[in-house]
Amino acid sequence: MKFAIQINEGPYQHQASDTAYFFTKAALEKGHEVFRVFFYHDGVGNSTRLTTPPQDDRNIVNRWAELAEQYKLDMVVCVAAAQRRGIVDNGEAGRNGKDATNIHPAFRISGLGQLVEAAIQSERLLVFGD
Repeated sequence: MKFAIQINEGPYQHQASDTAYFFTKAALEKGHEVFRVFFYHDGVGNSTRLTTPPQDDRNIVNRWAELAEQYKLDMVVCVAAAQRRGIVDNGEAGRNGKDATNIHPAFRISGLGQLVEAAIQSERLLVFGD
């Protein structure tokens, strides 16, 4: 089966990101395809490279990045939600006069069209979080 995954909650204030990660990992291990993982609303917080959890806690951003590398996942962060929450890449930093970036290189910023395409191209769209 081909899945599209949407994550609406940040990495540490809600269980949604952990649940989405473990579902995605299990689906891939079972041979299913994940067309795209789309981070929306507070879910864009899963993409910041500046997250530094305590050593005895899980690093959710790194988990996603490692899974993306292993399975060549397309991980897209909603541009409007990212801008509202201070998540920027080189392009957005330049367009908005910011002097730094903070998106992890495993993620990319794009628009809602990427979510629509993922829903069309996949058999199931699973949404994690409100």
